[in-house]
Amino acid sequence: MKVETEPAVDSAVEIACGAVDPATPLGLYLHVPFCATRCGYCDFNTYTAGELGSSSSPESWQQAVERELDSAARLLNPARGVSTIFVGGGTPSLLGADGLRRLLDAVRARFELTDDAEVTTESNPESTSPEFFDGLLAAGFTRVSLGMQSAAPHVLATLDRTHTPGRAVAAAREATAAGFRHVNLDLIYGTPGETDADLHASVDAVLSTDVDHVSAYALIVEDGTALARRIRRGELPAPDDDVLADRYQILDSRLQADGFDWYEVSNWSRGEDSRCRHNLAYWYSSDWWGIGPGAHSHVNGVRWWNQKHPARYADALTDARLPVGGHEVLTDEDRHVESVMLTARCRNGLPVEHLTAEEFRRASGFVDDGLLAFVGSVGARLVLTDAGRLLADRVVREILYAG
Repeated sequence: MKVETEPAVDSAVEIACGAVDPATPLGLYLHVPFCATRCGYCDFNTYTAGELGSSSSPESWQQAVERELDSAARLLNPARGVSTIFVGGGTPSLLGADGLRRLLDAVRARFELTDDAEVTTESNPESTSPEFFDGLLAAGFTRVSLGMQSAAPHVLATLDRTHTPGRAVAAAREATAAGFRHVNLDLIYGTPGETDADLHASVDAVLSTDVDHVSAYALIVEDGTALARRIRRGELPAPDDDVLADRYQILDSRLQADGFDWYEVSNWSRGEDSRCRHNLAYWYSSDWWGIGPGAHSHVNGVRWWNQKHPARYADALTDARLPVGGHEVLTDEDRHVESVMLTARCRNGLPVEHLTAEEFRRASGFVDDGLLAFVGSVGARLVLTDAGRLLADRVVREILYAG
């Protein structure tokens, strides 16, 4: 891929945006960079009030976001309807229902939303309430994603999560009581000190609610985080791959027994209409514009990422510049590799026609090994088996690259 820094980005983005078929679905991601505290495992582009000081505030961030929305609306084909919106962070719920309504109103003032648009916000259970969910629903949000991570107090403590163990379940019930049909709970498995019993208790808590979507991710120890430093000092053991595989099987079997089905390796839903369409757009390389500090965008084979610090992000927009830190133009080979990597992780599988002859030969070896299966008419697609999902990264890597 051709990677470039800021000077050439305006023309690259303009060309990409101007050449897109208006029928191509468009998503918007809006990044809220604020958190009350920093979790020990998190390396997202987020900031506490103490870290930001006086260099940025929710109001200056909102004004900058509106300027970037102006740029996006100017560059993107105005006939394109926005089919998904995802507000992530950070902790979007710190803005409150009124702040999130203002954010969504800013989008609607500049873009047409499709009639069936999916509008999601992430929320920390501790900064929600019945009134909060009532306000979100009235504002036009259709989906809520709640960070639960675990029901075990000692696991939450290891992760430096601030919510009390039962609060995520209570928040999920408040969201469904308010009228949300689509509610997700996020879990993390494999935290040092977590036991099988802890994970079973977390799944029990999830299944005691009416949520229709569950995301579950193996703990990844990211460099530079407090958790990584504790593991490096020997205070905590590193996650064990065999344990992670066992925990994944526990999650999958429990969720499937209760009516959930996987549609991406780390995501389960109670039906097709419960799947997160915004994330599906990522996995199928659709177009999306990421608004906010550090947000990533992809339009028509051009990917770019914004300045990470909120103050530098806002300064660029004040100067009437796109707040871009760098960009890359994807080659046909880049697009092919990404397509294989991402679609292979999805339940719908990898279209055989997308593979080269050599890739098909290597993939057929995984069919013989029981890690992939042919599905569809005349073996039109390759789908990971239950065993294959445990080794998804290896399977994809070895399909693409010999040796």
